[in-house]
Amino acid sequence: MSLPRPTRLVRSGRFAMLAAAAALSLLAGGIGWTQQKSPYVISQRGRAFHPTFLSLKRGETIRIVNDDGDLLHHAYVESDTFNFDSGDQLPGSQTDIVFSVPGTFNVLCGIHPKMKLVVLVK
Repeated sequence: MSLPRPTRLVRSGRFAMLAAAAALSLLAGGIGWTQQKSPYVISQRGRAFHPTFLSLKRGETIRIVNDDGDLLHHAYVESDTFNFDSGDQLPGSQTDIVFSVPGTFNVLCGIHPKMKLVVLVK
């Protein structure tokens, strides 16, 4: 079996589809994901949330794990429709957040102001 020549891929539009699939694959691995099942595990390490974006359905849960060996974290959400406060999170600890209403929410750290996780709840 021989592979199609690149010019045929470009003409047929398959090249654009392959490029789009590759780009989506990179985004899913580096920024956020929607494939995992609830609870979605979010790591706090290096003074950042990993991933930084997550899309989920109303009623699903995220589990935030403090993977920083020597840093405290303090996750919170403040909005007109939803609020959450984890309190101080010791290294190795975890806390769950159930998103019961739709919307776009910023999960922030009260100790490290540059930490931000965006959660889109459908």
